[in-house]
Amino acid sequence: MRHLGLLTSRCVLGGYLAVHGAQKLFGSFGGHGLDATAAGFDSMGMRPGKAMAVLAGASELGGGVLTATGIGDPLGPLAIAGTMAVASAVHRKQGPLAQNGGFELPLTNLALAVGLVSSGPGRFRLGPRLPKSLIRLSAGRGIALAAVSLAQILQAEPAGTAGKEDSGTPEAGAAEA
Repeated sequence: MRHLGLLTSRCVLGGYLAVHGAQKLFGSFGGHGLDATAAGFDSMGMRPGKAMAVLAGASELGGGVLTATGIGDPLGPLAIAGTMAVASAVHRKQGPLAQNGGFELPLTNLALAVGLVSSGPGRFRLGPRLPKSLIRLSAGRGIALAAVSLAQILQAEPAGTAGKEDSGTPEAGAAEA
């Protein structure tokens, strides 16, 4: 039963993240595509926007496929965890609930990815586990990339707010929102 639960968790998380990555990269499944995603990343202060969008989309698509199949475990869940840590930070100002644009979903995805990293893929997977040295190297590089992205998000000012001062009037606040 444990192995079936792990397979189900891997397929749901991996499938949805692969689709989300394809939306970013290719505009598949009703997504906006790379140019629009890059513009959105630029507006959030993640620069260069196109490179960051490619990194996020590839991490979601590749991490999702690796997670769903169990190939190269634990690289898939590690890629998802790094991307979802950044996504949680992006949505932090909207609060915890998804209905307000908050970090509920990325944090849930992050928790599931961390759970899959710690539990392993289970018996039903394609391919063997990777050697520990390759896992350590990949995890170290992934953590470094996620840290750079997080630093950009936490230090960035949203586009259009740099240099503006709030005059204290309701109209000024409404115009910036």
